[in-house]
Amino acid sequence: MRTAIALIKRNIKLFFKDKGMFFTSLITPAILLVLYVTFLGNVYRDSFTPYLPESLPLSDSLIDGLVCGQLISSILAVSCVTVAFCSNFLMVQDKANGTVKDLKISPVSSAMLSISYYIASLISTLTICFVATGICLAYAAVVGWYLSVTDVFLLFFDVLLLALFGTVLSSIINIFLSTQGQISAVGTIISAGYGFICGAYMPISSFGSGLQKVLSFLPGTYGTSLVRNHALQGALAEMNKQGVPMEIIEEIKNSLDCNLYFFEHKVEISSMYLILAVTVAILIGVYILLNFIILKKEIRK
Repeated sequence: MRTAIALIKRNIKLFFKDKGMFFTSLITPAILLVLYVTFLGNVYRDSFTPYLPESLPLSDSLIDGLVCGQLISSILAVSCVTVAFCSNFLMVQDKANGTVKDLKISPVSSAMLSISYYIASLISTLTICFVATGICLAYAAVVGWYLSVTDVFLLFFDVLLLALFGTVLSSIINIFLSTQGQISAVGTIISAGYGFICGAYMPISSFGSGLQKVLSFLPGTYGTSLVRNHALQGALAEMNKQGVPMEIIEEIKNSLDCNLYFFEHKVEISSMYLILAVTVAILIGVYILLNFIILKKEIRK
C-alpha cells in the first residue's frame, strides 16, 4: 500500500512539475472560454432565438444566461476528456525514456504501476477540471446567474463522471503507445475531434439523422448532455416563469441536445447517468484485463 501511495505521489508531482504539460492542461479551459465567448457566443445565441416568440421579449440577462450555460457546458464536456489525456501521457513518457524499465526492476508489480498511473491521472485531471468549473461558474456569475445549489452540485458530479470516463479511456489507449510521436499524434486527434463527436462544439441535433444515430451509441454524447442540462436548467426554468410555453422550451432543449433521442426514443437523465456509469465500469474492466494480459506475456518471457 505504501508503495502504491509513493508511486501515485511521484506521478502527480511529475505531472505538476512539467510546466508545459501542466499549464497547457490548466490554461486550455480558460482559453476555450475566451474563444467561445469571442467567436461562438453569437452562434449559440442564434441557435435558439428563432424559437422564441416575438411577442414575448426576454431580458438580455436571461439570454446571456442561456448562452453562458451552453458555453460552459461545451468547455467542461471537452476539457474533462482532453485534460485526462494530457495528465495520463506520463505513462507513455515513462515508456519512451525507459523509466518504466527501472521501476519494474524494483519490487513493484505491473498491476501496481498501472493502478498508480490511473489514480494519479484521475487526481490530476479532477484538480484541473474542478478549477475549470470554478472559472466557468465565475463567468456565469458575471453574465447571468440562474443556477441553483442543486445545479452546481450536479455540475461538479457530471465533471467527476466525465473525468472518470476520460481517464480510463486515455489509460486504455495509452497502453498501446510508447513514443513521443505517438503522444503528439493522439493528443492532436483527441483535441481536434472529440468536441465534435460528443456534441460539444456543435449540437448533435444539427447533424444529419444518420450521423445522429451513430453518435447516439457514444457515451461521451450523454456526458455532454448531462452537463448541458444542469448548466441550462435554471435559465430554462426562468424562461418558463416569464411566460415562454413549455412546447417552445422543449424545442430549445431539443436544439441544444438537452434532450437526446436513441432511435426516436427520448433518453432520460437517469438513463444518461446509467449509460456513463456502466461505460466507466466496463472500461475499467477492459483496462484491468489488458494489464493482466500484458503481465502474463511478461511472465512468459
